[in-house]
Amino acid sequence: MDRLITVEHLHKSYQISKRGKGIPGMLANLVAPRYEKKEAVKDISFQIAEGEMVGFIGPNGAGKSTTIKMLSGILHPDSGRILVDGKVPYRQRKQYVGNIGVVFGQKSQLQWDLPVIDSFELLKAIYRIPDQTYKRNLARFTEMLDMQEFLKQPVRQLSLGQRMRADIVAALLHDPKIVFFDEPTIGVDVVGKETIRTFIQELNAQDQITMLFTTHDMQDIEKTCKRLLIIDQGNKVYDGALSGIREMYGTTRTLDLELQTEVQVAPIPHVTISRPENSNSRKWQLQFDHHAVAVQELMGFLLATYPVRDLNISEPEIESIIRNIYGGRQPE
Repeated sequence: MDRLITVEHLHKSYQISKRGKGIPGMLANLVAPRYEKKEAVKDISFQIAEGEMVGFIGPNGAGKSTTIKMLSGILHPDSGRILVDGKVPYRQRKQYVGNIGVVFGQKSQLQWDLPVIDSFELLKAIYRIPDQTYKRNLARFTEMLDMQEFLKQPVRQLSLGQRMRADIVAALLHDPKIVFFDEPTIGVDVVGKETIRTFIQELNAQDQITMLFTTHDMQDIEKTCKRLLIIDQGNKVYDGALSGIREMYGTTRTLDLELQTEVQVAPIPHVTISRPENSNSRKWQLQFDHHAVAVQELMGFLLATYPVRDLNISEPEIESIIRNIYGGRQPE
């Protein structure tokens, strides 16, 4: 696949007003304002190929939204290089915006007091979308997102899930090659989230639209993206396959064991044995690193040694792995 997005050594910092407490501090700040520098993005580099769908995550304040705004041409970087579809976003913004779509979950591009369809018509005029393209996309997207019933309702009367669906369609009417999603499912109910995720998956598969997906909901990432970019405190800490992150950071496995009778489980090398909280005396929990202990051998040993009633192996949840990365945990 052709490389569509190139980011090299990207830096962005802000000046934040620093003032003393109370009225004296306010007055002193008016006479001689003081500022401190905050680095939002520190030397980030990555490439995204055409048609890729990439999850872009990090804790609050990590620099995700700042990076998205630089990629979409809203902000200028302090230094570094951005090239998207052959254009520098912040220098060639007029030519560039016709090829991108942006969905900010907390900021709508729809007109609050107008019906949804009127906002779409306004965007048609702004982007100079040909009639045939507009009608085709409107019909297709409203059907895929089940929006027919509220197209003529004012935006202010919509539920959050309905508004988000309308915002996504608004970002796609002009056939962009690239779409930046910033928290597109924030606050949306379970059914609404699943509808949006399915739509994004289908659109990527059918149209090969390149997507960068920022979210705090890891189910969004697991159900839509194969590649994951993680940043923390302005630095890139992971760039690779979603499956690979478990191998690097989530090698611990938990085996829940239930015996037919009350039997003490003897120590096993490289395995931590404990009793689960609020369980009966026949249940045990065994934790181990699957690089140090072969799962099949451990299960075979337990079945041959103890009167096993049931056993179950589980991997760590992706959310807990990500939390460990944010906390500075090193790969196992």
